[in-house]
Amino acid sequence: MRSGEKERLGVIRMITSAIKQREVDERIALDDAQVLSVLEKMIKQRKESLVQFQAGNRQDLVDKENAEITLLQAYMPSQLSNAEIDALINEAVAAAGASSIKDMGKVMGLIKAKAQGRADMASVGAKIKAKLGG
Repeated sequence: MRSGEKERLGVIRMITSAIKQREVDERIALDDAQVLSVLEKMIKQRKESLVQFQAGNRQDLVDKENAEITLLQAYMPSQLSNAEIDALINEAVAAAGASSIKDMGKVMGLIKAKAQGRADMASVGAKIKAKLGG
């Protein structure tokens, strides 16, 4: 607050509000994994809004959403590299004994625990599908 970063302050308030709202709704205290899922959801919402604002030719709102995404990502763990994601996929495929696309759920379950908040699960899912021949 004292540094005058109004955008960062606004994002921090949104984060705490979203966390408290989920705690109240579910009557639980969120652990780290659940807080990460709240942050991921917020980032995903902003990315979806970004697409809509770009389609509507609203550059002012696009800039605002980009700034919020950048600030939200600062509170996420460091992202996995493509090589690390590929290694996780290979490890999970071997652990699950996956041989076809029917085993994708097993593989995804193993990876989700390790990559939660550190990788875009949609792109991970696409890589798994390609690996299993889908």
